[in-house]
Amino acid sequence: MEKIQLNTPVTEAEIRELTAGDKIALSGVLYTARDAAHARLVEALETGKQLPMDLEDQGIYYVGPCPAQPGQVIGSAGPTTSYRMDPFAPRLIKEGLRIMIGKGERSQEVIETMKKEGAVYLGAIGGAAALIAQCIKQAEVIAYDDLGTEAIRRLEVEDLPLICVIDSDGNNLYHRD
Repeated sequence: MEKIQLNTPVTEAEIRELTAGDKIALSGVLYTARDAAHARLVEALETGKQLPMDLEDQGIYYVGPCPAQPGQVIGSAGPTTSYRMDPFAPRLIKEGLRIMIGKGERSQEVIETMKKEGAVYLGAIGGAAALIAQCIKQAEVIAYDDLGTEAIRRLEVEDLPLICVIDSDGNNLYHRD
């Protein structure tokens, strides 16, 4: 199977064309955020504050990268377990988030919101953190610096290898017959 070249920002139509099992090479801007940052993002939305980035047609990579070594853009950047973001993901999807990247299963509420709003869950290869870091061409902390490795970063990625784990129709690689 050939890889699908996908560039951010993405449209809902592009997302709805993806099918569980598709191999993807993602390029463009991604944001990083884990559970502590997700909680702050949702709190900001609930209190009417502006988010530190525009989520419309964007993607969030669930990662807390290791510090960069001299000469590196970023340290190892492997995916973290996604279910910890499930309490917050539906709200962010409703703000226009189209792509979530991590590892592991998602809740039914997240999947239902993905189906309704047109979002996908992409899997990154666990255990390949150093390889993934090579696809990250630029990294900059943009919010919540006090969270250290869990601060929100703006990444520029090139041909990040991913697989569509759950598509916008709810098809799920974890539950194939």
